[in-house]
Amino acid sequence: MFAKISISIPKELLAKIEVERTTASQSRSEFFAQLVEAYLKKKREEELDEQYRRGYELYPETEEEIAEAEVLAAASLKAIYEQEQEAAE
Repeated sequence: MFAKISISIPKELLAKIEVERTTASQSRSEFFAQLVEAYLKKKREEELDEQYRRGYELYPETEEEIAEAEVLAAASLKAIYEQEQEAAE
C-alpha cells in the first residue's frame, strides 16, 4: 500500500536529485523511498551501536573474559593457519 505525500525542497536540490535519479533509472518515488530506507537503516544501526557501547560501559568485560577471548582468538587463528597450510600442500 502506498501513501502520497507532498514536500517542498529548494529548486537547486531538486535539480541534483533529478540528475541522480535519472542516472539510476528511478522514479522520484523510488528514489525518495530508497533514500529514506537507507537513512532509517543507518539511524537504527547507529542506535544499536550506541546501545552496545553503553552496555559495555555499564558492564565492562572482566579480566577473565578478556583472557578467555584471547585464548579463543589465538586458537581460531592457529586453526585457520593450519587449514591454509594443508590446502597449500
